[in-house]
Amino acid sequence: MRNLLSIDLEDWFCVSNFDDLLGREVWDACELRVVDSTKRLLDLFDRRGVQATFFVLGWIAERAPQLIREVAAAGHEIACHGYHHHRLGYLDPQRLDADLGKAMPLLRELAGAPILGYRAPSFSLTQQTMWAVPVLERHGLRWDSSVFPFGGHPEYGIADAPLHPYKIGEHLLELPMSVVEFGGRRLPCTGGGYFRLYPYELSAALIRRCHRAGRPAIFYAHPWEFDPEQPRMPLSAVKRFRHYNNLGKTLARLERLLTEFEWGPMGPWATNVAKARTRAEQAA
Repeated sequence: MRNLLSIDLEDWFCVSNFDDLLGREVWDACELRVVDSTKRLLDLFDRRGVQATFFVLGWIAERAPQLIREVAAAGHEIACHGYHHHRLGYLDPQRLDADLGKAMPLLRELAGAPILGYRAPSFSLTQQTMWAVPVLERHGLRWDSSVFPFGGHPEYGIADAPLHPYKIGEHLLELPMSVVEFGGRRLPCTGGGYFRLYPYELSAALIRRCHRAGRPAIFYAHPWEFDPEQPRMPLSAVKRFRHYNNLGKTLARLERLLTEFEWGPMGPWATNVAKARTRAEQAA
C-alpha cells in the first residue's frame, strides 16, 4: 500500500511552541535556516525516488521563493499551510480569509499549478473551529489534512473523528491524520514528535497496522526536525524534550522509512478518493 508523505514547510522559529517567545514581529530578525534543511529533504527524496506534498507557509514562500520553485520543479506537490502560521483558534472567518488571500496567490504563482490542499497550523481544525471549512472552500481548496482523530493532545484533536477520508464540507474532503486503535483507545501513528520520540520499530509497526485496517499512513515532518544545529529556546522541560529530542537521528530514520515502505503525495490520492465517492453516490 502506498503511504502519503507530507512536509509542513516552515522554519524553526515559526512553530506554535514559540508563539509566546518569538512573535511575528521579530521573525525577520531570526536566522532563516529552512532553505538548507529543506534541501536535505529534497536530496533524500531524490535518492529514494519518492515525491511528497509540501504544505508551504506563505511567509516562508515570500522570503525564499526560489526554494518553493525548486520543490515544485522536483515534482513535489505544493499545498497551503496558511501565511502567518496562526492557529485557527486565534482567528475568525475574516482573518482566515485575509490569511489565505495572501498565501494562496503566492503559492499558485510559485508552484505554477492550482493549490488544492490545506493543513491548518498545529492541526487546529477542531470542533470549535469548523467555521473555517466554508472559508477554505471559498478559496478553491478541495481537500484538507488538519484533523487529528485523537483526544490525548492538549492543543488539538477530535477524539471521535473518522479514521478514513470523509467529506467535511460541501466540496472539501478531509484526509485525517493517522492513528491506530488498541482496545478502544487511539494512538497517533507517524510523524513529527511521534516519529522522533517513538522507537523506529514502533512507527513501522503502526504503519503496518494502518494497512491491515485498509488505510495508508500519513506521515508528516517539518524541515527543522532535520536541523540539530538550530537555536535552542527556553522551554519547559516537557516541551524541550518533545521539541528537541532525537533531532540528529531524524534524517536517518526517515531514510529507513522511505526504504521499507512505499510513499507518494497526498493530492492524487485525495482525487481518487473523491472520484470513488462520487461514483458510489451516483450508483446509490
